[in-house]
Amino acid sequence: MSDAAFVWRGLKKVRMTGPLVLSVTNYVAANLNANGLLAVGASPVMTHQPEEIEDLVAISGAVVCNMGIPAGTLPEALYKAGACANTLSKPLVFDPVGAGASGYRNLVCERLLQAASPDVIRGNGSEIIALAGQSGATKGVDSTHGALEARSAAVGLAKQHSCVVCVSGETDLVTDGKREILIRNGHPMMPRITGLGCTATALVAAFAAVVEDTMEAVAGAMTVLAIAGEIAAKQAAGPASLQTGIIDLLYTMTNEEIDTCAHISG
Repeated sequence: MSDAAFVWRGLKKVRMTGPLVLSVTNYVAANLNANGLLAVGASPVMTHQPEEIEDLVAISGAVVCNMGIPAGTLPEALYKAGACANTLSKPLVFDPVGAGASGYRNLVCERLLQAASPDVIRGNGSEIIALAGQSGATKGVDSTHGALEARSAAVGLAKQHSCVVCVSGETDLVTDGKREILIRNGHPMMPRITGLGCTATALVAAFAAVVEDTMEAVAGAMTVLAIAGEIAAKQAAGPASLQTGIIDLLYTMTNEEIDTCAHISG
């Protein structure tokens, strides 16, 4: 797949429909996630409270379960949000932040995947390798593996859970176990912004809420964010200004910028 037209179609649809995305996420990434969703044309709502999950899932276009900091009520809220999303047929995107870093995080991942069936799993190479039960080191929430190193793990997870798996890295990999899309955009400074991977997950949910083909939804969201980072980096003095520039580019991105910059294959 080299034609990037689907990316613009997805972005335009998000802007036109403004889907509400429920994010059960960590407080480190919440602000950037919300601003990213707003900039791209979606609407954010966030909670850690299990008592309101069912009501919020019911009014949302898609649901994010982001393991983030699995403390307090967050794990229970994750399990309930995942189950409710399945029951109400809302697209469910799971971000296994820091999977493999601790036994407790692995347990939370296992329980969530027992409670719910995600439509999309998005993580970095080390997280995907750990989630697939393969050996490999992780450095906190940072990846020690590139996306292509996690290809076999991603394909296995996609087949096991009948979902789309997205591995972010220098090259982003999207697979449903049979098809594969590679996105070669972005900038090396992007990993210096905390929570940007979580923002990618939120954007994936926004696209999944309005784009019927889940592979195209995931690849479209990842391409838009990667291009925003690539263009913003040209003017950024460092990670702080890069973050601001990315938010601005999510708001202003044009079809011409996507068509000119996108490097998609598959």
